[in-house]
Amino acid sequence: MNGFTGTLRLTRLAVRRDRVKLLVWAVAVPGVGAAVMQSVANIYATEQDRLLYAGSSAASVVARAFNGPASGPSLGAVVNAESYTSLALLAALLSTFAVTRHTRQNEETGRAELLGSAVVGRYAPLTAALLSTVAANLLSGLLLAAVLIAGDLPVAGSVALAAAIAGIGISFAAVAAVAAQVSGTARGANGVAAASVGLAFLLRAAGDAWGEVTADGLRVTSAWPSWLSPFGWANQVRPYDADRWWVLGVTAAFTVTVVGVAFLLTTRRDLGSGLLAVRRGPATAPTTLLGPVGLAWRLQRGVLLGWAVGVAVMGLAMGSVGNELESFVGENQAAADLIAQLGGTDRLVDAFLGAMMGMFALAVAGYATQAVLRLRGEEAAGTLEGVLATAVSRPRWLLSHLCCAALGTVGLLALGGAATGLGYGLVADDVPGQLGRLTVAGLVQVPAALVLAGLAVVLFGLFPRWSVALSWSALLLCVLLGQLGALLELPQAVLNVSPFTHLPAVPADDPAATALVALLLVAVALLGAGLAAFRRRDLVVG
Repeated sequence: MNGFTGTLRLTRLAVRRDRVKLLVWAVAVPGVGAAVMQSVANIYATEQDRLLYAGSSAASVVARAFNGPASGPSLGAVVNAESYTSLALLAALLSTFAVTRHTRQNEETGRAELLGSAVVGRYAPLTAALLSTVAANLLSGLLLAAVLIAGDLPVAGSVALAAAIAGIGISFAAVAAVAAQVSGTARGANGVAAASVGLAFLLRAAGDAWGEVTADGLRVTSAWPSWLSPFGWANQVRPYDADRWWVLGVTAAFTVTVVGVAFLLTTRRDLGSGLLAVRRGPATAPTTLLGPVGLAWRLQRGVLLGWAVGVAVMGLAMGSVGNELESFVGENQAAADLIAQLGGTDRLVDAFLGAMMGMFALAVAGYATQAVLRLRGEEAAGTLEGVLATAVSRPRWLLSHLCCAALGTVGLLALGGAATGLGYGLVADDVPGQLGRLTVAGLVQVPAALVLAGLAVVLFGLFPRWSVALSWSALLLCVLLGQLGALLELPQAVLNVSPFTHLPAVPADDPAATALVALLLVAVALLGAGLAAFRRRDLVVG
């Protein structure tokens, strides 16, 4: 027996446990790439359109910060710019969650101790988690390359882009492996890994924002902060332009080094504990923890705070782009038509702001889903049994978490609208007016997000073991329909599956009370169905 004994069996177990998640992962990444490629090909069909796009992207600090450095006017370069951020963040976050789930979460739930009693080496669980995550990244990368090549994009550039995205996922899997050794809880490990993703994105954004535009005005040379981030390294591959393969070696060297650190740290701690000791709580608990609402708030507040910071920063950034929109779109009528279609009006700035509110709604629906799925986390960990052994009833416990999730959803959407209004108001010299109307625009999105939360409650009540995968799959479907349905010209009947399709186009149009009330009624009905199902089933631990 050695330190890696049992690795292959544990890898098979990890793949079996995550088979649904891995399938969604493998389809989502190439699916987003294919949709963006088709929409870009339709919008920027001519060389003149792509020249205008490249020139506007290179000149705009905001565009460089969010989309990365411009790399020329080719169709592939535009596809790379439009899809890179979504694909990179998707790969990074999925990888960190997967590694944490099969390492720190297994220790927290006691699975690792049970497995360790068999013939399993010290390094086997971590190695299995990394192997399954690397395999998922490679599979999604291969499918992404195949989709791009099938769309008549250059083979070398397509493979370079797919390899860069897979490299991001693999490098952050290594970061998550270290986080799992440092933190004593799965939530803490996910927090450290997510913070690393955020820091890496900010470094890349700063490096590209400070970069220099080349003499032809169509490319950007990134500043040094980009070279401190895995997101920046992937950009520096320059798919469909320079195709600098050697930069992938930087990603590989980083990954090998960080994985080595993770294996070293594995031998420096006891099973179930992290290198950083879990902080002791206060000697006496506050009175708010005497009830289920106070406990639910205590469990949910950290996640809500993290989302609030992200929403506020994104809102300020999006709002500040308003005055640059006309010059960014330039003379590309197709791009203007697309923004108008997404935002519901032919007034370009209002259409853009409306589209941003729709994006906030989808993002905050992710928070609502995460907050509701905390119910399943408490049940699976076994802590729910102790709570229900007291005088707390099932409906009271469930409603306490849902109150926190609903209030958090309302607060985040109000904050997103207010931050966007503040950002746009500052550049348009109309802070009071824009702040008020965009806060209302954010609140209009609440009913659709609550429908997704209600669906998660139903799935938790009916299919507890599948509720996590099915809830996130439903959100992913809404994202694809909302962001890409109009671009792909899907039938209206298909688009109507998403609750976000039924929201009025605010701030361009007045809120439609009928649609909002209907969505709220659907959310309440789903909540009632989920509560009834939960009351009639047994608890499912693990």
